[in-house]
Amino acid sequence: MKFFSQFIVLIVSFSCQYESKESSVEQWKNEIIQTEKDFADMASSNGIAQAFLFYAAEDAVLERNDVLIKGKQSIADKLKKNNSNSMEVTLSWKPDFVDVSNSGDLGYTYGKYQYVSIDSLGNKQESEGIFHTVWKRQKDGSWKYVWD
Repeated sequence: MKFFSQFIVLIVSFSCQYESKESSVEQWKNEIIQTEKDFADMASSNGIAQAFLFYAAEDAVLERNDVLIKGKQSIADKLKKNNSNSMEVTLSWKPDFVDVSNSGDLGYTYGKYQYVSIDSLGNKQESEGIFHTVWKRQKDGSWKYVWD
């Protein structure tokens, strides 16, 4: 009988830990979804460059046109160079999927984006595609992208 009681306690304990882990994973997914929303909102209201710098981890990597831009300072330099163009640009996106590690330190999202630019002659160019972002929890608890 003692063995049976210990077995029940073990099962109940494991079940509670599993439910706790599941609720943590859902909480972390919601944090990443909110971070994506805040990121997109900042890009819309404050500009793409400011948003991409704010949400970049120090060791972030961007892949653009088969070129890797490594580190926050290199990203800043690239965005500053692109910003010198006389084009008006907007970028919008929304994740279709989010997942996070069981440890809550890494997550990723993917979904669709739309990029619209208007050059100095008023010509509008639109492109749509798929984005994939890897997020890493920072020491302060915030999420920053390490790959985009």
